[in-house]
Amino acid sequence: MYVLMICVIGYVFGCLHGSQLVGKYKKINIKQAGVKNAGASNTTILLGWKYGILVALIDIFKGTASILVVLFLMKEQGITGEEQILLIYVNALFIILGHNYPITMKFGGGKGTASLVGILLAIDWKIALIGIGILLLFTIATDYLVIGVLFMYLSFLVTTYIFFGVEPALVVVFLSLLSIWKHMDNYKRIVHRQEKKLSSMFKKKVG
Repeated sequence: MYVLMICVIGYVFGCLHGSQLVGKYKKINIKQAGVKNAGASNTTILLGWKYGILVALIDIFKGTASILVVLFLMKEQGITGEEQILLIYVNALFIILGHNYPITMKFGGGKGTASLVGILLAIDWKIALIGIGILLLFTIATDYLVIGVLFMYLSFLVTTYIFFGVEPALVVVFLSLLSIWKHMDNYKRIVHRQEKKLSSMFKKKVG
């Protein structure tokens, strides 16, 4: 029952979509325009970097908030150690599932990148520092956000295994495969030289 509550908390927080809130304010369905993704990058393409950053902040901090709530509840129940770590990763999994498949958007959400950043910040500052650093490094080096995201997941997998062991790492394996699946169209567009580069997104003026 307690595990179910952890899952539900993660999913509910995941369903709080920044792009949906901004889209309603700007009277645009972000999911149905641009590259048809309900996330910060597509918001930037459609509405400019200011709204893209706003969406990113909402999606980042919902990931952090969910884990902080779960940590508080586990502290109240005296749950610590390996069990606590595994439950945090289970919560993280359902945050991403809620973001990617929100009931509030008929199960058609985003790709979970910003939420993962918030999750990293809540799990461990060292994992977050490494993951976000690698995200920025590879994104800037290639000018493609999706490449940075791929390497961020790989770093998350490696650092999770080093710091916390096999079971939490298996959760990250699933998350990584889900991210690759959700970003498959981006990879195809890169191959065909059709993917928008990060630099072009930030040239978009606010509408």
